[in-house]
This record gives sequence, C-alpha cells and structure tokens, in this order.
Amino acid sequence: MWRSLASNMLTFLIVALFLLAGIILWGQRLYQSEGPLAEAVCVRVERGTTMSRLSRELEAQGAVSNGAILRIGADYTDKAGQLKAGSYLVAPGASMEEIVDAVTRGGASTCGTEIVYRIGVTRMTAEVRELDPASNTFASRARFDPATEETPDIYTRMAAESDTRFRIALAEGVTSWQVVEGLKAVEVLAGEVEDVPAEGTLAPESYEVSRGTPRTDLLADMQALQLLRVKAAWEGRADDVAVASPEELLILASIIEKETGLPEERGQVASVFSNRLRRGMRLQTDPTVIYGITEGRGVLGRGLRQSELRKATAWNTYVILGLPPTPIANPGEASLEAAANPDSTAYIFFVADGTGGHAFAETLEEHNRNVAKWRQIEDERNNN
Repeated sequence: MWRSLASNMLTFLIVALFLLAGIILWGQRLYQSEGPLAEAVCVRVERGTTMSRLSRELEAQGAVSNGAILRIGADYTDKAGQLKAGSYLVAPGASMEEIVDAVTRGGASTCGTEIVYRIGVTRMTAEVRELDPASNTFASRARFDPATEETPDIYTRMAAESDTRFRIALAEGVTSWQVVEGLKAVEVLAGEVEDVPAEGTLAPESYEVSRGTPRTDLLADMQALQLLRVKAAWEGRADDVAVASPEELLILASIIEKETGLPEERGQVASVFSNRLRRGMRLQTDPTVIYGITEGRGVLGRGLRQSELRKATAWNTYVILGLPPTPIANPGEASLEAAANPDSTAYIFFVADGTGGHAFAETLEEHNRNVAKWRQIEDERNNN
C-alpha cells in the first residue's frame, strides 16, 4: 500500500512539475512576445507608483494582456522596485519585457510634452505639443516663428523640462540651405555646420532628437535616409524611365516636388517632364528659374520677370536642354517614386487650373485654351 501510494505521489509530482514548467514557459513567452496594442499610448508613472499598480493600469489601457505576468516578470528580473517617474510612450505591439525595460531604465521620458521644429519652404515654426490625458493625443499649446516672434513662456518652460521630447520635421521641397538655417535656430542641438550639404541629399522626414544632438550627426542621418530612398526608387524604376542615373532621378524628383503640392498629381507631372525629356524638348519649368536666381537661399517672394525667364543660368530650363545640373530642393519619397514610375500619358503641357491643381494637355492648341482659362481666372481674382 505504501509503495503504491509513494508511486502515485511520485507520478503526481512529476506531472505537477511538467505542468509548472509548462506554465513558466507559457508565461515567459507571453512576457517576451508582441503585445496587444494597435496604437501607441502614453503611460504615466507617478512618484511612488508600484509595479502592481502600474500593471493594473497597463492592463486597463490594453497595453498588456495579463498584468500578473508583467508583475511576475518584473520580480523575476529584479526590476519591480526600479520604476522611474515620468511619461513613457508604449509603441504598438510592445512586449511586457520592453515596457518594463522602458519604465525602469531611467533617463528622459518619452512622451507627455514634445516640441516640434518644422522647417518649411516659406518659414520655420516651433510648436509646443502636450498630451491630453482624456484623449491620449497631442494638442498644440503654442506655435511661433523663432526668427521673428517672441518666445512664449510655455516654450521656455517646456524646453527646460527633462522629460520633453524634441523632433525636427522637414517639409518636402525645402532646400539644403533652408534646412541648415533652420537647424541653427534649434537651440537644443549642438555644434556648428561648416558646409551646406549638396542640394537634394536630405530626406524630408520627422526626426526625433535629444538635447545636445550634434547638428552634423542629424544631417548625416538625413543624408543616409535620402540615399536609401533614392536607391530604392532607382531599383524599382520603370523600364522606360526617362533618366539615366540615380543622380538624374533625384534632380527630376526635386522638380516634380516643386511643381505640385497635390499628391494625386505627382504621377501626371512626372509624365509631362518624362515625355519632354524623351522628345528632346526643354522642360520650361518656373521653379528651376527661381532656383537659378536664389540658389535655394530662401524664397523669391514675387513673380518671375520676362527678363529672368530669358536669362541664361545653369538651372533655367527655358534656356537649357534637359535637366539642370543639380536638384533644386530636397524631394520626398513620393516624388522620387513618381520620377521613377511616372504615369503613362501623352501629356507634354500643364498649367494652373485655379483650384490648386493643374490642367494637362497633349497638344499646344489644347494647352493654349487652358492657359486662356487660367488668365481669365487671374484677371477675375485681381479685379475682386
């Protein structure tokens, strides 16, 4: 009897050990696997918060599927007592392990307040954005032009906070000179920029930076990203693309970027310039003339004169054949793609249509009618 009982107990213990091992493996996989978040959320850790309380809040926010597993994992890795106060951005799909690592690592927090420096084609702005706990989205608290407007108190206060995030956002179509001048106005960055990067080589994108990031390092990141984008566009180009190299692709993309602000028009605009290049026609595009005047140093601020359209410069495509020698701006990814894969059309002309877009034409006769319509619209606007 005792032998039978001992045998049963041993069997029970073995089964229990297997079950325990299975539970541990399941918990470990759950702790390290992708989390349930579909959209990023901001998690606030107040001073004195415990891992037990935080795990319940994370589970309530849908950031973790099982708060108990998070607590056990934090205890097992000796991180349960290492919480750092602050606000932390939990990325979509973040695992419990990644969340615990973020809230115990220390250093600057990753959400709550952010300052976004937007370097645009006509101006630069600094915007203070603060997280609204009710909607868990960022709301603008102040926006100003650092070059011409007085600095708001909220900006000064938030820029000094240790948990404020900083981002630099480049608009499509900015020139390299505009980027460098904009970065000079971002006081949280460090270091001098001796040379303006080659036109077109900086990728329009939003870049997160930290206090003290060297300006040259940020410019290097922008160049590296643009190089990757140009390479990808060139490798995916159409068989009959009208340009002969990645460098020419970049130049064409910069012209497309400056000619239209409507995403749906990029392919058509690209087709016009591609058709003109194939036919040996001059591109005759105003932004290249403007670049020949300003060389990318700011905006012209007025209309082009007839004498300027006739004046020979390296970039005046009313005078030169083919592409100008350099890009005329930093094009975005969509314009690079349009240059590599333009729409298949027979268009060789386009003109503004009064709606913010353009009217396209295959023949000079049709184009002249479109031009007449546009001039009528201009006259009506000037007389009102």
